[in-house]
Amino acid sequence: MLEVSRLTGSPEVLDGRVKTLHPRVHAAILADLDVAEHRAVLDEWGLAPIAVVVVNLYPFAATASRQGVSAAEVVENIDIGGPSLLRAAAKNHRHVSVVVDPSDYEPVLAALRAGGPDEAMRRQLAVKAFRHTAAYDATIAARLPGHLGLEPSPVVAALAPWLDAVEVPLRYGENPHQAAVFARPAAPTGLAAYRQLQGKELSYNNLMDADGAWRLVHDLPGPGVAIIKHAGPSGAAIGTECAAAYGRALACDPVSAFGGVIASTLPVDRPAAERMAELFAEVIVAREIAEDARAVFATKKNLRVLLAEPPCAGLARVKVLDGGVLVQAPDEGWDETWRVVTERAPDDRERVALALAWRVAKHTASNAIVVADGEATVGIGGGQPSRVESCRIAIDKARAAGFDPAGCAAGSDAFFPFPDGVELLAGAGVTAIAQPGGSVRDAEVVAAANRLGLAMVFTGRRHFRH
Repeated sequence: MLEVSRLTGSPEVLDGRVKTLHPRVHAAILADLDVAEHRAVLDEWGLAPIAVVVVNLYPFAATASRQGVSAAEVVENIDIGGPSLLRAAAKNHRHVSVVVDPSDYEPVLAALRAGGPDEAMRRQLAVKAFRHTAAYDATIAARLPGHLGLEPSPVVAALAPWLDAVEVPLRYGENPHQAAVFARPAAPTGLAAYRQLQGKELSYNNLMDADGAWRLVHDLPGPGVAIIKHAGPSGAAIGTECAAAYGRALACDPVSAFGGVIASTLPVDRPAAERMAELFAEVIVAREIAEDARAVFATKKNLRVLLAEPPCAGLARVKVLDGGVLVQAPDEGWDETWRVVTERAPDDRERVALALAWRVAKHTASNAIVVADGEATVGIGGGQPSRVESCRIAIDKARAAGFDPAGCAAGSDAFFPFPDGVELLAGAGVTAIAQPGGSVRDAEVVAAANRLGLAMVFTGRRHFRH
């Protein structure tokens, strides 16, 4: 092994900040061996060309994530020489193999034993190196401002983690004519860390609905099951037994559940698997699936079955619009210290039902109205330009599924602009409503609730979803 200082003839300086930033190092990497003048410089300096460059960059992200770390320590963990070596080697990939990923060590070693990596491998390694340095710099741009007392860029912070992700090809996007990939980080968390036990390859729509179902089921006020179809909940229920919770979730809208995604925070046992297997579902995702339940699912070879970790917190939400990108903080957390605004306060039973309806409304397309009892949703309406129409859909769906909304509670993702939606719900027998409040007609809406004997709470938080 040759120390860098022996190659350069210079010691490390500035407490190690300058080691490899030297003409003798970069000339040995960057020399185009097909150019006589470049070879002449190497001969004149007594340098052998460097054919392989392997670099592990300073652990900036890990350092910046540590509790109580100082800004000075974060800055010291910004690698300068390492990215320079990688970029030089990647630029000269016709003659140099550059390695940034430990998973490439064995393939590169095997290629070296066989005479050296071929041009195709060197090209792939070079592109991977440039993505790696781009992600490294983007991570610094995203994380450093916070340690320096500056406001970080939401766009950079949102996009940085995905620059160095593994791109998993999907069959197609939302439609067959659209290409699509899934960017999966090298160390995935949340749903991205899924382990597929069986079934066909996942599609774009499968992953979108699995993500929606997984986040919804973890937002329920207790362990339970959620079913999503085309990004909208068709039913959700809480309980202690998976089979019973699934049955109640399915009963809310068994027609829409066909071809949907089932998510469970309850361990999936054999009785639950047997009931789930009766429905044509695209995906089942859970934290825990018993072996005998897996045997039941194995009889449906196309069914995709996933094990996943709880959802990640704090990830920004990104949407692309025509000519730009929208970035927002995630809609996370709950404030259920509700303010009762009617003469009658909800009783304990109604509060339990309100919590379920309110949380499912968050995951339903606006304008969202969810009707629920204490264990499950019974009617869901959303995605309408009129809130009163969503009320009508929720009631109609409940009745179509054989439920009587009488005695149930309703959650609304945003305020009621007029009393008509409240009157419609009360006419169906709903006895309590949770809504954010904030309309110029709040007084009229509350007055209607009092006249109809409803209990109403203002949550103070809106949950639009577009």
